[in-house]
Amino acid sequence: MSVEASIPVNLPGRLAKNSVGLAHIVFFVVAAAAPLTAVVGASPAAFAFGNGAGVPGAFVLAGVLYLLFSVGFTAMSRHVGGAGAFYTYITHGIGKPAGVGGAMIALLTYSTVQIAVYALFGVFMAGAIAPLGPDLPWWVWSFVTLVVVMVCGQRNIAFSGAILGICMIAEIAILLLLDLGILFTGGGPEGMGLSSFAPTSVFAPGIGVALVFVIGSFIGFEATAIFGEEAENPEKTIPRATYVAVLLITLFYAFSTWAIVQFYGPTKVQATAAASLESFYFVASDTVLGAWASQVMNVLLITSLFACILSFHNTLNRYFFALGREGLVFKVLGKVHEKHGSPYIAGFVQSAIAAAILILFLLAGADPYTVVFSWMSALAVIGILAVQVLVSVAIIMFFRKTKTKHGLWTTMVAPALALVGLLGSLWLVISNLSLLSGSESLIVAAFPHAVIIVGLLGAAFAIQIKKSRPELYASLGKVFE
Repeated sequence: MSVEASIPVNLPGRLAKNSVGLAHIVFFVVAAAAPLTAVVGASPAAFAFGNGAGVPGAFVLAGVLYLLFSVGFTAMSRHVGGAGAFYTYITHGIGKPAGVGGAMIALLTYSTVQIAVYALFGVFMAGAIAPLGPDLPWWVWSFVTLVVVMVCGQRNIAFSGAILGICMIAEIAILLLLDLGILFTGGGPEGMGLSSFAPTSVFAPGIGVALVFVIGSFIGFEATAIFGEEAENPEKTIPRATYVAVLLITLFYAFSTWAIVQFYGPTKVQATAAASLESFYFVASDTVLGAWASQVMNVLLITSLFACILSFHNTLNRYFFALGREGLVFKVLGKVHEKHGSPYIAGFVQSAIAAAILILFLLAGADPYTVVFSWMSALAVIGILAVQVLVSVAIIMFFRKTKTKHGLWTTMVAPALALVGLLGSLWLVISNLSLLSGSESLIVAAFPHAVIIVGLLGAAFAIQIKKSRPELYASLGKVFE
C-alpha cells in the first residue's frame, strides 16, 4: 500500500492528521541536527578551541539543559497544539505581541540555517562530483537541491519522514562503526578511560567556547511540536518524540566524541584537532576501518546535509502555513494540498525566498563556506537560543495562570533552570561570536541586535493589528486549539 493510500480524509484548511508517528518525528528532529555533520564538522572546532578532551562532557551538559527545557515544553504541548509550535507556545504564555515577535525570530532562524546548509551542500557536492567529470560551481548544486527539496516537501509528510529515516540511519551507522572500531581496538596510545566526563576536564578553560559549538549542534530538536497537528496521538507522541530525540542526540554525540578522544589520547586531542580540523575524523577512520570508510563518510556527509535541509524545509513550511492560516500574512499560505495534506503553497513561497537570498549572496561574490555558511550559522544559533528563552518564560507564565495536574518541578523548577541555562548559553555565543562565525565583520557583530529588532518589529506588527483589525487580533493563537 502506498503512503498516500493510507492517509485519512483531511479537513479543509487542516494538515493531514495521523500522518506521522513517533519514528517519523524522531527522524525529522535528528535529521535536522545532522549528526554526521555536527560530529565531523563542528566537534573538531570544539576540541581545538574549547575544552579539549572535555568536549564529550560538554555535550552531556547541553543534553541535560535541553532535557530540562523539554520537561515544561512537553507538558505544555498537551495544552496547546498545531503547526505554530514556538509561536503558539509564546502566544499562549506571554501574549500575542510576544508570540508574533517570536514567530518572526523563528522564521529568521530556520531560514538562515537553511541557507547555511544549502551553501555547505553545494560546496561538498561540487568537490565530490568534480573528480568524476562535471566541474560545476557550488551554487548549481545548491539550486538543484532546492528544487528537489521543494518537490519532496509537496508530498505527504510521511514521504519526507521515510527519506530522512534512511539518511539518518546511514550516517549514524558509519560513525558508530568508527566508534566501535576504536572501542574494540583498545583506543590509542593512552588507552581507554572516562576522563572526558570528569569535572576537571569538562570545566577546563575553554568550556564556554566549546559550548558555543555544542549548543549549535542541537538546533532542530524542538521541531517535534511543529508536527503536533499531523501526529498520531499527539498528546503522547510529541512528548515521547522530544525526549527520545534529545537523548538520542546527546548519547550519540557524547559517545562519538568520547571515542575520538580515546583514539588520539586526552592529552593530545586538542593539539591534533587544531592542526587538522578538516581531516580530524577521516584520519581516524582510515586507520581504524580503512580508506573505504572515509569515502563512505564523505558521501554520507552529503546525504546528511540533504536530510538537514529537507527537515528544516518542512519546519519552515509549517511556520509559514501557521501564519497564513492565522491571517497574519497572505492567507494563501494557509492552503493545504488536497491529496497530500501538505502546506504546498507555503513550500513554494519559502523556497522562492531561499533562492532569492542565495542569489543575493552569489551576486555579492560571497564565499559559500567562510561567509554564507559561517555567518548564517552564527545568526541561527543566536536566533534559536533567543526563541528558546522566550518559550521558557512562556511555559512558566502559562502554568502560573493555568490549572493543571502537573507538579511544581514540571511547571516552575525545570523551566526556570532551563531559562537560566539558555540565557547563559546565549551570553556565551554572543561573547564568542567572532570565533563562531570566523569573522570580525561589523555585520556579524550586529547579529544580536538584528534578532532583537526582528522580534520587536513582529511585536509592533501585532499591536498594529490590535488597533486596525481587533477581530483578527482576538483570534490569534486560537486557530490551533
